[in-house]
Amino acid sequence: MLNFSKLSLRRGPRLLFEDVDFTIFAGQKVGLTGGNGTGKSSLFSLIMGGLQADVGDFSLPPKLSIAHVAQETPGVATPAIEYVMDGDAELREVEKALAVAEQSGDGHAIAESHSRLEHIGGYEARSRAARLMHGLGFAVDADDRPVQEFSGGWRMRLNLAQALMCRSDLLLLDEPTNHLDLDAVIWLEDWLRAYPGTLLLISHDRDFLDTVVNHIAHVEQGGIQLYSGNYTAFERIRAERLAVQQAEYAKQQREVSHIQSYVDRFRAKATKAKQAQSRLKALQRMELIAPAHVDSPFHFEFRTPESLPGNLLTLEKVSTGYDDNLILQGLDFSLLPGERIGLLGPNGAGKSTLIKLIAGELGAINGQRHEAKDLKIGYFAQHQLEQLDPQASALQHLQRLDPNATEQQLRNFLGGFNFRGDRVTENIAPFSGGEKARLVLALVVWQKPNLLLLDEPTNHLDLEMRHALNLALQGFEGAVILVSHDRHLLRTVCDDLWLVDAGKVEIFKDDLEHYPAWLASRRKDDTSEATPTSGNTKTSRKDEKRSSAAQRQQEKPLRMKIQQAEKALEKLQAKQAQMETELADPDIYNAENKDKMLKLLQQKTEIDQQCEELEIQWLETSEELELMREKMAS
Repeated sequence: MLNFSKLSLRRGPRLLFEDVDFTIFAGQKVGLTGGNGTGKSSLFSLIMGGLQADVGDFSLPPKLSIAHVAQETPGVATPAIEYVMDGDAELREVEKALAVAEQSGDGHAIAESHSRLEHIGGYEARSRAARLMHGLGFAVDADDRPVQEFSGGWRMRLNLAQALMCRSDLLLLDEPTNHLDLDAVIWLEDWLRAYPGTLLLISHDRDFLDTVVNHIAHVEQGGIQLYSGNYTAFERIRAERLAVQQAEYAKQQREVSHIQSYVDRFRAKATKAKQAQSRLKALQRMELIAPAHVDSPFHFEFRTPESLPGNLLTLEKVSTGYDDNLILQGLDFSLLPGERIGLLGPNGAGKSTLIKLIAGELGAINGQRHEAKDLKIGYFAQHQLEQLDPQASALQHLQRLDPNATEQQLRNFLGGFNFRGDRVTENIAPFSGGEKARLVLALVVWQKPNLLLLDEPTNHLDLEMRHALNLALQGFEGAVILVSHDRHLLRTVCDDLWLVDAGKVEIFKDDLEHYPAWLASRRKDDTSEATPTSGNTKTSRKDEKRSSAAQRQQEKPLRMKIQQAEKALEKLQAKQAQMETELADPDIYNAENKDKMLKLLQQKTEIDQQCEELEIQWLETSEELELMREKMAS
């Protein structure tokens, strides 16, 4: 269907691809992956006729109906649903022909137009457009609102709905999840799985790719390699190849050593600690595919916080919202170092509101907020990209944060985020969204926070940067609260999930894989007829809040004990590694070093025993915490 033969493509003086040779057949769903700036969007332009091949050939069948998402949305007064229906060009053509026929009184043409409308499903077009809009998160009353009233992010959703409205043979989607929340991403996955045409999808969301595509076209080093299978299969195949070919594999293994130690510690005993299962599986997968990322340009880690108070932040019976509109009520919780919390909840339920409240950008209307003296919040949100100084360089942004740091220190640090050479001193005004997001993350990391708030941090980040962020978060010692539509990040980073819904924040007792079912159940409830509520609803909700707060308070000592055991284990394992290195030296076994060797062996035996005791303590405390949760849930 799409045939690329010995293709070379340039964008200005830059060679993007050379001697590319592959074919995409009708009905295939292909994920197009590769770093930012490698030419993925240029390939879309080639397919749509915006660019021509410099060498070689590209061909596709004649009269192929191609749908793609417009990057700009005009601020027009057209009702949103009509704007979405404009995506079906044939529908609009038939409607115009029908209007002309009716005006001229041509009965034959009128009948012919009605027949064509029926043939293309024109009578159901409005309801089809409404389903697309609602699936992408629009409220029912948004159908007739003018396009110009929507914000930029919602206009991009309208553009996506318009592309899906087209009855296309080929669908081109470039980062369609960037402006979506997790609910809309799950809906879009289902829609794309059922799409009967050929799909070419640029995405940096590995779970999304895994669910939707059956081939991966990977762009690297001036070529495009087509792989069968989803993204996970591609990673494993590429990892196996690179493990043999790349001398850098050893370096990558060192970077994931903290993951390896976690897996090694609990692999044999993980069946006894349900709490660790989801993260163990995800981390084992990260270890397996590590070689696929050996050539990543991103290498950074979170700096050690200057202080880790025992209780970072406490909210007591806090309510918050905007003006007189309460969004969240009765919030009762404390945040401790080492906690890793993912926020779930329907669009508009208040996840970002909760993040802003914790960050201090939104005040409490009722209740009390207690901060630790040494609380230091690192907050990443999309609006912070717009608050960067466009006339300043990446280096200047960091220098403003830390005037005492040397330029070389800052350059070395920025290099881990792939800002190198002259790029460090260039004004950021022309930077891409991905580069600005990397810079904001770099600014957050440099400040050594002990409470990290991440609100959709992966928007605009490519797969390599997402992988680097994931690795860095594994070693972060403070608390993390994460809102993300990237389920891989949620799964590998978070130990606990909180559900934000109906003005409340509660523990989500199932794992992430059960969240789509919860969403489906909630949507079903929303669409059913409203039933009168009993007079005890208010009291019942208060009881639920009290129960949830009491549960968190009871769990607090156990969670602290688990975190203390993990920290102690990390220190002991560092000593173990050092001793193993010394014992691996052949000279230690020479006669003159006998006393030193015996002392080392004795010390290592003691540390091995301490590690074993701590592992048992961790396991027993984890089981105790799990039993407590099961008891409270029953």
